[in-house]
Amino acid sequence: MAQPLRLVIFGRQGAGKGTQCIRLIERYGVVHISTGDMLRAEVAADTELGRRAAEIMASGGLVDDETILGVAKSRISQDDVKAHGFVLDGFPRTIDQAAGLIAALGDHALDAVIDLDVPLGEVTKRMKLRARADDTDEAIAKRLALYEEQTQPVLQFFADRGLLVRVDGLGTEEQVTERLYGAVDAQIEAGAKANSGGCE
Repeated sequence: MAQPLRLVIFGRQGAGKGTQCIRLIERYGVVHISTGDMLRAEVAADTELGRRAAEIMASGGLVDDETILGVAKSRISQDDVKAHGFVLDGFPRTIDQAAGLIAALGDHALDAVIDLDVPLGEVTKRMKLRARADDTDEAIAKRLALYEEQTQPVLQFFADRGLLVRVDGLGTEEQVTERLYGAVDAQIEAGAKANSGGCE
């Protein structure tokens, strides 16, 4: 493979994304990059982007696409990510962020965009089981609805580019992990064939 593995992972709250991210990191040696981690790193480094993000967050606002995209591009240009690749978690969240990521990396720079697919009914059940006392049915439903509203257009954006891979998230953690590895390995193989002109 000419470049390290580059993945994006999506999944509803309660889909088990955190566990599967850890397993992807262990198997493929990639760097786990979450939106929160990226923002904290920029703030800690006291960069211009970090100061801007800190100011927005301090006022209770949501970090805008331009700022979060700048933070993401800064992180993926660092040496550890260049050397080992990445799994992006929680980014991109909007079409503009997704388009900006593709523009920054180039058309063939992502190996796969994974949607860890667990039905709404199942994730709702899981979230209710682990919910805090103040996590009402209404609050859970609202969070999941917001995820659908924000994320479906982004998933479609990647599907239109042939990058989206849906992985069935039902079953034991080990079963899901095996499916995930199979999907990623298939994408790596397909990418290698494409890069070699389709030769076996």
